[in-house]
Amino acid sequence: MADVVIIGFGAAGGCAAIEAHDAAASVVVLEKQPEAAHFSNTRMSGGGFHSPDPSGDFESLKAYAKAMFSGDNLPHMLEGTQSEFAEELAQLWAQYAPQNTAFMQGLDPAFQAVVSAGVAFPEFPGAAGCGYAVVRSTYTGRYDEDAIAGRTKEAAKSAKQSGEAFHACMLTGIQARNIPIHYGVAASELLFEDGAVTGVRAQRGSRTLLYRARRAVIICSGGYEYNVRMRKAFLDGPGREGWAFYGSPANTGDGIRMALKTGAALSRVGSIAGRVICAIPERRNGLRIGMNTSGVGKPNEIVVDNHGRRYASERRITKDPSRYIFYKEALQFDTVSLTYPRIPSWMIFDAVMMRRGPVVSLAAAAYNDIDWGEDNRKALHNGWILSGETLEQLAQHIGSHPDNRGAMDAGELAASVARWNRHCAEHHDPDFGREVATMGPVSEPPYYAIPLYPGGPNTKGGLRADAQRRVLDWDDQPIARLYAVGEICSVFQFVYQGGGNLAEGIAFGRVAGRNAAAEPRLSSLSRGEKGASRAR
Repeated sequence: MADVVIIGFGAAGGCAAIEAHDAAASVVVLEKQPEAAHFSNTRMSGGGFHSPDPSGDFESLKAYAKAMFSGDNLPHMLEGTQSEFAEELAQLWAQYAPQNTAFMQGLDPAFQAVVSAGVAFPEFPGAAGCGYAVVRSTYTGRYDEDAIAGRTKEAAKSAKQSGEAFHACMLTGIQARNIPIHYGVAASELLFEDGAVTGVRAQRGSRTLLYRARRAVIICSGGYEYNVRMRKAFLDGPGREGWAFYGSPANTGDGIRMALKTGAALSRVGSIAGRVICAIPERRNGLRIGMNTSGVGKPNEIVVDNHGRRYASERRITKDPSRYIFYKEALQFDTVSLTYPRIPSWMIFDAVMMRRGPVVSLAAAAYNDIDWGEDNRKALHNGWILSGETLEQLAQHIGSHPDNRGAMDAGELAASVARWNRHCAEHHDPDFGREVATMGPVSEPPYYAIPLYPGGPNTKGGLRADAQRRVLDWDDQPIARLYAVGEICSVFQFVYQGGGNLAEGIAFGRVAGRNAAAEPRLSSLSRGEKGASRAR
């Protein structure tokens, strides 16, 4: 039994636990993954989070946040995506987000945050005066390519960068407070009595455990990236085979399923943070594993549709902020042929890029026990990369791929590559305006191709929650003593800027933790079901 029971140990769960504890509540955290294999989306991330300059203008920060969260203050919007809560959400963000770095360093003074970016939407209200900043997590004082490659997973804390550094800092704060984390415990049902949530039923192996919450339960269990039924229900296009994610396979929508049984409403449930990425035949929970395809948008490659035609600047696929909303471009539906011509899309590249190094992030691959190979050769051997001595031969191999279904037109592909190479020679892309520094011809054989599917690190729609992170029913009434934070109900429901997930985990994790700790304490709880074990 505890005052506050938290489901899920990522950024949101960890920060909520710390804030609730510091508000004098007893806390227990339930994490379904075993401790030795606990790789949350937080840990697998790049470790970036928003941390605006505390000296920035408060009202400007509110305006910028409101535009990101809901878009209400943008003149072209027909309506905001969460107008009911936009003002209060922005107010809380302007209050808490500038404290994000100080909060993390308060958990561990050795933790450092290196500024990596400013506003992603300079045309938004408040952008000029809000002092916006995105920082990267590190214990080394720098943020370099090793962090991007994620090679600090096994390193000592003092050498950690990226999401590993963020996770280590948060864990330090949890351990200093002696907050118990029960690993290998999968929450399965919310206890719901007399119109209020009073605890959690969970499984540890074959044992059923009851965790009673004297004040509240906070769901921080992430999205539904690896739940096939939810993907088919919520995502546009082919939900099973037409999408891919490179986050944690433990994200199976557990919190959504549990909350729905208490009458919770849904909001923007089909929203994701994503673009188009590689997927390989290896599967988890019956779904293909996605790969962070970091080579897209670099010299010596282009991206084409199933017929061989370019349709966007490739740099938009990997550059913030468009990299987190580009998936919408891939969901174009042809109402004549009744097909999705961009699912999959195809990354086309040449021998120059092949030699340059891995075209995917080896970090995300390693977390899922995938050996891509430093020189891409293992992926080529496994058939994850297709090849051809000529573009015509490559087109034939793409056409034989089961997801292309013979749609690739060799003439179209060759024409697209030839046109691209002319643009490179002229240092100008008149078709889609790709940045000159990222341009390079696709001209040296052999030629290679990788299928790209809508997807990315995580889904970010799910439960409907108000600004205080109370879960709401379909009448917008709070479900008593139930809160949710993070990817299961992201505040970024209009647009997203890189680092947003960790930032809202800190800021709104603190909001939810403080609110949960302030709930009136239940004087008595029922004894629970016969045969269930008490959680300690």
